[in-house]
Amino acid sequence: MAHPRMYSDDDPFLLRLRGLCFAFPQAIEKETFGRPTFRCGKIFAYYGQGQSGHPRPASIQVLPEADEREALLADPRFYLPSYIGPYGWVGLDLTLAEPDWQEIAELLDSSYRRIAPAACLVLLERDGSPADRRP
Repeated sequence: MAHPRMYSDDDPFLLRLRGLCFAFPQAIEKETFGRPTFRCGKIFAYYGQGQSGHPRPASIQVLPEADEREALLADPRFYLPSYIGPYGWVGLDLTLAEPDWQEIAELLDSSYRRIAPAACLVLLERDGSPADRRP
């Protein structure tokens, strides 16, 4: 049985996230466990993954560099998402403060660079990252 859909396509946070994610080379969206995921082969961002007993439907999950992770988690907007947190992922709750879309673009860039194939990284370097543009 398929997992129920747990988001709305007209969610303004999701619309903004899609715009950023699709600006990365060969990025696609695929629904997984009822939530949108953004991929370039592997997942580089999730939308709406919360914590056990604490759903966070308006949130973004990324895979930062290990040395960035602790600093991010010291910020109260960030949290360890259920299931994927132990694998290095962090979540950003978009409802706790006005989202800084430049910061989000930079987080997506870091996450994308960790999973993207070399050919996509060449394209990213050639064409520029969404993090280099003002979202």
